[in-house]
Amino acid sequence: MAVFMDLNLMFSADRTRISKLLETAAHLGFSTVAINYMFEPTLPLQEIPVPKPINELIDQLPVVQGRSRPIRVLNRLTVVVSDPSHYRPNAPEYRRFDLLAVQPTSEKLFHAACMLYDIDIICISVTEKLPFFFKRAPINGAIDRGVMFEVSYSAAIRDSTMRRYTIANAASLTDSCKGKNVILSSAAEKALELRGPYDITNLGLLFGLSDGDAKEAVSSTCRAALLHAETRKTASGIVYTARSQQEAPSDPPEGQFWCRSELSIRVSDKNVTSTCAGDTPAAKRVKTT
Repeated sequence: MAVFMDLNLMFSADRTRISKLLETAAHLGFSTVAINYMFEPTLPLQEIPVPKPINELIDQLPVVQGRSRPIRVLNRLTVVVSDPSHYRPNAPEYRRFDLLAVQPTSEKLFHAACMLYDIDIICISVTEKLPFFFKRAPINGAIDRGVMFEVSYSAAIRDSTMRRYTIANAASLTDSCKGKNVILSSAAEKALELRGPYDITNLGLLFGLSDGDAKEAVSSTCRAALLHAETRKTASGIVYTARSQQEAPSDPPEGQFWCRSELSIRVSDKNVTSTCAGDTPAAKRVKTT
């Protein structure tokens, strides 16, 4: 059974509104959601927000429909980047959040987000016509790095003009990325703006996603974004060498000895063991003086 996620529920200081959002999301079958804190450095007196503990937002987490377990709630920060200085890669405030996203406003910043920024999600604007065209080189670079592209649909519900922008921008993105690494989120401010996972899947078809990619956009691709966030906040990989316990194939010449070594690389939850010569480690001679 697929685990559905909505990684963009807009934060509100109104406890009643947040409670209704979480209750509706759980009723629709979403197992994991993320409360999104927006940060726009261009606005006066703006500081990076501090995520509130979930017990300050809701008294009791609602149970997910059909799964008999409470909904999982994460925190997410989205930085609206209109200048290179707006993204601060070493800011300790970023580490308070489970997910880190940026919304670039120009082609140059979009390229930097795809190729350089240590983030999890790139948000595509749906409230206006994009001021640039997507290019496959930076998009493929982001895909190779495990960065996701997010398209939100709630703006299309609020206004017919934004609906046109949402469909046009989403179709342009999916045409460039071939449906890879796309997540569909609500960016809902009110409970009425939320839609069920299967309704969102049908919406993904309208955006140009295939049936399989549309289903993954609310499930497995979202899970990949969470795994990427975990590796971003910890060590991305560990490399170590280990002496093989196998004996050398024959006795070495006098003054030399045989040794075996193999390289083990662990990245995230995958273990890869490689050797110099196929499955059997190759013996090498080391001269002694």
